[in-house]
Amino acid sequence: MLLLENIILALNGVRANKMRSMLTMLGIIIGIASVIAIMTVGQSMSGTMADSMNSMGASNITLGVSQKSSSTETTAGGMQFTWGPRKNTMSDADYLTDDILADVKAKYPDNITEYLLTESIGSAQALDGELYANISITGANNESIENDDLTILAGRTFTEKDQQGKKVCIVSDYLCNNMFNGDTSAALGQTLSVMLNNVYYHYTIVGVYEYDDSGTFSSSSAEETSTDFYIPLQTAFDQEHVDPRYSRVTVVTSNDTDVDAFMDQMENYINGRFYRNNESFEVSCSSMTSMLESLTETMNTISIAISFIAGISLLVGGIGVMNIMLVSIQERTKEIGTRKALGATNASIRTQFIVESIVLCLVGGFIGIILGIGIGYAASKQMGYEAYPPVNAIIFSVAFSMAIGVFFGYYPANKAAKMNPVDALRYE
Repeated sequence: MLLLENIILALNGVRANKMRSMLTMLGIIIGIASVIAIMTVGQSMSGTMADSMNSMGASNITLGVSQKSSSTETTAGGMQFTWGPRKNTMSDADYLTDDILADVKAKYPDNITEYLLTESIGSAQALDGELYANISITGANNESIENDDLTILAGRTFTEKDQQGKKVCIVSDYLCNNMFNGDTSAALGQTLSVMLNNVYYHYTIVGVYEYDDSGTFSSSSAEETSTDFYIPLQTAFDQEHVDPRYSRVTVVTSNDTDVDAFMDQMENYINGRFYRNNESFEVSCSSMTSMLESLTETMNTISIAISFIAGISLLVGGIGVMNIMLVSIQERTKEIGTRKALGATNASIRTQFIVESIVLCLVGGFIGIILGIGIGYAASKQMGYEAYPPVNAIIFSVAFSMAIGVFFGYYPANKAAKMNPVDALRYE
């Protein structure tokens, strides 16, 4: 009952001195609003990127060939020998091949669903007289194209017969806008001349997909935009006059696979079986899950660091609370003396002023939380992210506001509790 009366007294005091109370709480409000806004934006960015990566296949594993790191050995005589890769350029024997991939899939049939295989040819231009379109040519197997989740506006994707080396292609509607007046149906069956490295190649259009530029920032005009130009994977290898080989492969895993454990297992198997005698190169695995965890950790670290800087204003706000409480005690000296003369104990006086300090900080904290959520929500939407208000940061802010009230309110409250009632009643 006494606690409730103290809270009511404290709220009445805030209402009676609105301007002074607001100025006192300003540091608390700014500090907590800054922390909440920063954490909201950081969490929104992490959440949006997590959703994006999950949609692209967060459980996929990227299998890549990389150079071996240098090694150092110290002899008994104290001499050090350092050796590293014997060569920097990959030869045909260093690449992953269809035979290696088939062996790995046979080794782990319950873990590997399929491989997403691509071969980047390079940037080029599709030409038809004065008409042109900038393209990025990629050879891809059917699984890779299906994983890209293309929206086919006209025609089809590649057939198994196409994948045997036919000169066909799937182009974007951007290319159709530049070269066929936006008529995707008219583009089907047309032969495109593509100039790459001063050599002309000719492809027949079998499909047109919708180009999605929502996740791409570009200041280029529609005519200058470069879009993906898909050709069958075997066609890409034939064009480069090489046998099928890969420096990077995406492995699609089954739903019940422990990705982190399987990455280590697969990496050790391939290196032990196929790269054990390779002095320069080895296979390494990574996944979007590990990249997402690393990115989230980095974002959290940055958010905490910035929040810590913003939290300095909380310290300034706490000092302001202590200052105003000292002023309040000075103004209410006679009230304190009267209460003590009527039998109030030091503990009750101390509790009264600590509760006032806590209420002052909590009111400022709640205002700061509302303001911080609003700023964070607006900033997240402005940057194109879904807003994710941080519940843990809100709970922490409330608790921290109470802690500030206790910490910075204790000294003034203790000073009031130790007043001599006789001196307090004589105070003018």
